[in-house]
Amino acid sequence: MIAREERRYRKQAETGIPSLGKIPSHWRVRRVKDEFHNLDYRRIPLSAEVRGYMQKPQYDYYGASGVIDKVDEYIFDEDTILIGEDGANLLMRGSALAFIAQGKYWVNNHAHILKPKKGILVYLCHLLEAFDYTEFISGAAQPKFTSGALGRVFLMIPPLSEQIIIASYIVRETAAIDGKVALLEEKARLYKALKQSLINETVTRGLDPSAPLRDSGIDWIGEIPKHWEVKRGKDIYTEIKTVTSTGEEDLLSVSEYTGVTPKPRDAETGENASRAASLVGYRKCSEGDLVSNIMLAWKRALGVAPCDGIASPAYGVYRHEKKMYPKFMHYLMRNDQTIWEFKRNSSGIIESRLRLYTDNFFALKFAVPDLDEQQAIAKYLDENINRIDQIVEAIAEQVRLLKELRKTLINDVVTGKIRVTEMEGGVA
Repeated sequence: MIAREERRYRKQAETGIPSLGKIPSHWRVRRVKDEFHNLDYRRIPLSAEVRGYMQKPQYDYYGASGVIDKVDEYIFDEDTILIGEDGANLLMRGSALAFIAQGKYWVNNHAHILKPKKGILVYLCHLLEAFDYTEFISGAAQPKFTSGALGRVFLMIPPLSEQIIIASYIVRETAAIDGKVALLEEKARLYKALKQSLINETVTRGLDPSAPLRDSGIDWIGEIPKHWEVKRGKDIYTEIKTVTSTGEEDLLSVSEYTGVTPKPRDAETGENASRAASLVGYRKCSEGDLVSNIMLAWKRALGVAPCDGIASPAYGVYRHEKKMYPKFMHYLMRNDQTIWEFKRNSSGIIESRLRLYTDNFFALKFAVPDLDEQQAIAKYLDENINRIDQIVEAIAEQVRLLKELRKTLINDVVTGKIRVTEMEGGVA
């Protein structure tokens, strides 16, 4: 067992470099090009087409943000640190910018390859990841971190013995945090599975487990409560083709995760828009209408509109008949059985091009109770799903805080803000 304590370094020295500020007085200031061999000259890009012809892909193929594919050959068989060369992640930092590559692997031309001249790989990788490289990034539309700019970056380098202690500390502490995160994420996964199971069971069997059942006559539906009806999609819905002449209505988006939600107007019409200069001609929707992304309905990208608005002209908009309760239909259309049937009845040869066209949707059959029972089911699901969602959100917040703690812990020790000293025992 290793005992360690954290404390501030007593002696600090001003580096005169804004990006570094003060550092422990016994640490050195060095440029990246002084501490690493740059192996960019050995990287080779492979197109997706070339990779697609490979018969036995088994080696990691690295790009700017980590492993992006597998290939059947390798060009590196050594430990290195890779750091992204281009892309939005240089500024957004949504994923790791610096990461360790080990064993046999291939690297394309979107990641710099650094091999330490000396030093501890784990420490140096975390040090590189801790830095803000904004001032070294060029290009507006396509951010670029050139090899020359990377080489000019100043680093603070502690003695080798201290790198070992810091690296050991990071490995131990992050393993503990990662373990907690993994447990929380598994807990969230189970709650999400419970949520979907609750929807699946309730919209197909109702709230009364003792209700007598009958064969629906439809293989994919199976048995249903005896008093439920089986209706075709065209008996439940009417397609709405009315379009907006002004584009001033609320814009609605369809997601496989959240169903139908309001969307910021500038997502389609702002300076970053890539598909539509105007919302004129978009389909008008009323609150309670079913809005379906025809291309992704089989992936659960559909739901009931929470308000009046407009949706992409590529979407399907359907208005239910009066005996249907919108929220119940939202749950029914997004349960696992229905989604699987959407996929089976979508047109297209390959999965990426499947389409659930209106005729196919209208030909499907659905089992539904009367309006009162629909409302009762929807209320029951709303209440229980809201509780589950609150639990999942609380778990997500715990995960966020743990990840932030992990990041802060690493940054503080690799940059000398916090001192880690080994009090007894050897290095783990």
